[in-house]
Amino acid sequence: MSDGMWGYENAEGHRPGVDLTGFRVEAADGHIGKVDKHSYEAEDGHIVVDTGPWIFGRTVLLPAGTIRRIDEEARTVWVGRTKDEIKNAPEYHHESHAGDPEYRRTVGGYYGTGL
Repeated sequence: MSDGMWGYENAEGHRPGVDLTGFRVEAADGHIGKVDKHSYEAEDGHIVVDTGPWIFGRTVLLPAGTIRRIDEEARTVWVGRTKDEIKNAPEYHHESHAGDPEYRRTVGGYYGTGL
């Protein structure tokens, strides 16, 4: 996962330390939700997206490497994945995502396809 999947280095407009909470999230083919929380931790950068009713209130974790662009003025994050790719992603584990290396491998592997 040192391939940048968990880092923000490919996100155009990214500035370290900016609070992305509440930003609108756009997939390659349309709106998917808003940022519920995020992390800038080294080797664990990600956003957690609340999809609201779009996929039955599901919350998804997107590695920072899926982010293509961040626009602070528009309060929008664009990710390089489609709605279907995000909808079919591994389920987000609220309690254990940070401490579970197998979950990180699963999520990183899933989103790593097509990068």
